[in-house]
Amino acid sequence: MNTVNLADAKSHLSELVSQAEAGETVRILRRGKPVAQLTAISSPRKPINLAWLASVTEKMPFQEESAGDFVRAMRDSDRY
Repeated sequence: MNTVNLADAKSHLSELVSQAEAGETVRILRRGKPVAQLTAISSPRKPINLAWLASVTEKMPFQEESAGDFVRAMRDSDRY
């Protein structure tokens, strides 16, 4: 847990928010006593619609060539 005094928090707020977003808890102190805490908000993940995903992948043609051979052919035929 990272602790920072209020004056430093004011001048480095965007950096502290980035730290909280990355999962670190940031505690803000006033005169040495904790008064606030920054933590990330966990957002719920969107559920996967399996029926829709299956309908999309059913329409895709099967590839005869392996992925490795395909990438090698692309690498050998084009400059990158």
